Amino acid sequence: MVVKGSVGINKVLHGIMKYRMNEQRNMVEQFKKVRDNPVPTAVFVTCVDSRMLPTRFTQTNVGDMFIVRNAGNLVPHSSLVSVNSTATEPAVLELACVMNQVKHVVICGHSDCKAVNLLYDIHTDPTYQTSAPSFSPLRNWVTVHGKRTMEEFAKLEQAQFRRPLMLNKLNKNSKFPAYVDVDEKFSVTDKLSMVNTLMQMENVTSYPFMRGHKNGRIHIHAFWFDIYTGEIHCFSRKAQTFMITNEETLPMLQAELDEMIEKGNMKRMKANLAYSPSPPGQPSGLEMKDIFSEVQRKFSTCAHDCTHEGHNHSNSEASQDEEID
Repeated sequence: MVVKGSVGINKVLHGIMKYRMNEQRNMVEQFKKVRDNPVPTAVFVTCVDSRMLPTRFTQTNVGDMFIVRNAGNLVPHSSLVSVNSTATEPAVLELACVMNQVKHVVICGHSDCKAVNLLYDIHTDPTYQTSAPSFSPLRNWVTVHGKRTMEEFAKLEQAQFRRPLMLNKLNKNSKFPAYVDVDEKFSVTDKLSMVNTLMQMENVTSYPFMRGHKNGRIHIHAFWFDIYTGEIHCFSRKAQTFMITNEETLPMLQAELDEMIEKGNMKRMKANLAYSPSPPGQPSGLEMKDIFSEVQRKFSTCAHDCTHEGHNHSNSEASQDEEID
């Protein structure tokens, strides 16, 4: 007889035994290939929610990505990080993008995010302040690092989401627009989750080492996972909104990625910066397309139409990616 309180850990232990029988040998072979020279192509920042399985819905494997998980897929703004107040998230960005020359950062939010739901309740439920405990690490985390998200969300909500969120590019000299759920398909808290995901892109740009190092351009992407449909939404700068990644949209998303990488190469050449091909074994930014392809191949359908053509307010600024000065 299994004691009820032990069911959770028993499931983990039996999972380990299943791994030993079915997966361990194959994984050891993969470890051998990347043990001395791993070449990850992306940093993937997502939520700790137990329903989020990023390596599964991107079909990535050993050595492919640095993965950061926290409550609400938050990246603390640089103004909130100092010698006396450190954070894991910027440390990983430095490890990956500066020390390992990773060129892609993905922020991935999701529907029904409990941390985001809490952030919404804190600001909208008048009884919450009196009923909440005197100190809660989770409440403090989402309040401090979700403050700017709530401020921008309030502006969009007042405009009935008919105006875009304006986000800084890496060079901070220009912005790009981002429309959120203009077709009114999602709940208010899911809208907030989308805004929160987009705001973390801007928080990434707040770190000088992400703008100033000499290893070329860094591309920042926003994904949003719908846990009820299994669809992955990718933010497109050309469409200026989130789009479902499927057979119809993948070619456009890949072409947009190719274009932004090519623009980065051209700008570096025009600025007379030294440019050399990636060293042997070092992947180029184009390998981010593999993640898009796997998302489309494994977890997309043609049943949803999310092109938002009626809301494509494109301009010359919107189609340009962040750039390193």
